[in-house]
Amino acid sequence: MAGLRLGPLLRYVDWESGSRATVWVESTRPCTAEVRCADGAAGTSPTFALQGHHYALVVVEGLTPGSTTPYEVLLDGRRVWPPEDSRFPPSTITTPSLPQPDEESPVRVAFGSCRWAAPPAHGHDPIGPDALDTLAVSLAADPEAVRPDVLLLLGDQVYADETSPATQRRLAARRDLGEAPGAEVADYEEYTHLYDESWRDPDVRWLLSTVPSCMIFDDHDVIDDWNTSDAWVRDMRRTPWWHERIVSGLMSYWVYQHLGNLSPEALEADPVYAAVRAAPDGTETLRAHAATADAEPARTRWSYRRVFGRVRLLMVDTRAARTLDEQRRAMLRDEEAAWLRDEVLDDPGAYDHLLIGTSLPWLLPPLIHDAETWNAALCRGARGERWARHGEKVRRAGDLEHWAAFPDSFNQLSELLREAGRASGAPATICVLSGDVHHAYITEPQWSDSAPDGSPAAHVLQLTCSPVHNSVPAYIRAGFRFGWSGAGRWLGRALAFHGRTGRPPMRWRKTGGPWFGNQLMTLTLHGRKAALTLVQARARPAGAQLETVMERSLTSNE
Repeated sequence: MAGLRLGPLLRYVDWESGSRATVWVESTRPCTAEVRCADGAAGTSPTFALQGHHYALVVVEGLTPGSTTPYEVLLDGRRVWPPEDSRFPPSTITTPSLPQPDEESPVRVAFGSCRWAAPPAHGHDPIGPDALDTLAVSLAADPEAVRPDVLLLLGDQVYADETSPATQRRLAARRDLGEAPGAEVADYEEYTHLYDESWRDPDVRWLLSTVPSCMIFDDHDVIDDWNTSDAWVRDMRRTPWWHERIVSGLMSYWVYQHLGNLSPEALEADPVYAAVRAAPDGTETLRAHAATADAEPARTRWSYRRVFGRVRLLMVDTRAARTLDEQRRAMLRDEEAAWLRDEVLDDPGAYDHLLIGTSLPWLLPPLIHDAETWNAALCRGARGERWARHGEKVRRAGDLEHWAAFPDSFNQLSELLREAGRASGAPATICVLSGDVHHAYITEPQWSDSAPDGSPAAHVLQLTCSPVHNSVPAYIRAGFRFGWSGAGRWLGRALAFHGRTGRPPMRWRKTGGPWFGNQLMTLTLHGRKAALTLVQARARPAGAQLETVMERSLTSNE
């Protein structure tokens, strides 16, 4: 008899028809998964097998537009969700109303990154309450509470290189942790332990069953500083355990995160998904795909586009899509950069707000930006071979691998956003949503009047929110604060002078933050209006609570 091992996760909700959604599950054995909704909508799918695990992504059809309907999950006709003893409200699917002339519903986009999912020991959490857990508890306690329309998880959904004591005990039962990679994840089965730990959490499990989610990886989903440089890749490929780690990491990302990002049409057209489902066991098919994705990145695209009414979201892969040759170094290889440009500029009048989800911030504190461009110049050989060798060591030690560390890509993205903001029918806002840096801030670029065609009409912002559940040492907090200071700017310009990097195409200023803590941002987009809220999870005598630390309009017409 099949049981529900993990899920359900509500992933895709169709904003064009208002009548379809996808629900992801993992079962304990082969079976047929079925989703039944109270309004009569339904969907079924046989499970597919990967290395002894069984999964299904059920396409639910026939939903009523503009409704919220409870659903249940059945495996081989037996109800497995919701559990009989559930303390949570029913899991539901909320569909958007079909657009009416002069009448648009608000779109609420919550986002964050970096969730270390280990449960607290003996009820005490040294890094504070988990923001996702706290959000789930607050929503479950108030059926009338306004829920996000979508949750964007911008990287580090799992930590393959920083495992919890509980996970380490499971790893030790399989192999000797005294041998590399030690207490880090080694293979696909061990990756499944990470997702178990993260998504079995009862509060988060319910939240993900009722709030649609979009996901993209960052480095810790595989390993810290993944694809930092060509030299880093060469070093990793010389280690005996790396091939299994990267193949398993991409396999697990494909099934646990990537599939749910896709629309039913994209799933139908995906040859890998078709081949995996057609095979009695899809392990070798998916292993070959993951190995190819690592060896020949141009053959795989992890980036994707989603549309929520008149809000366009582009989730951009800033890890696997890189070109790492020091003389051609790019955050996005040529094909990926062309895809992003086409998606940004395609029919700009069709959207009021453009969201670009990239795990790594585009705009950093000026000192850190200049340090990364300086380092990139050194590694490229601008100051000779000796400086280049030292530059690679500094790059790895300092995690200097954001957009600023790929100067040509930084400039191209900056120009693309300015161009999009100047286009006929330009959106009201262009927001780059990022995480990674374990704090939150708001930054706004300022183009000079001498820029071609002038400054954009759209309001362009970098919105950074991290972590959902992690920490940042005090000395790094001080460093981020110093990076915004006048002295920090001066030091950054000195580094830029030494590296002969020149000036960036625009300036930017911090207009909010930095905020430190376990936190989530939410954008509320309604017509051409936009508002931003930041909440933090804080421990209180009555339990963890989400407390609002910032509310702000992002548009002058609100």
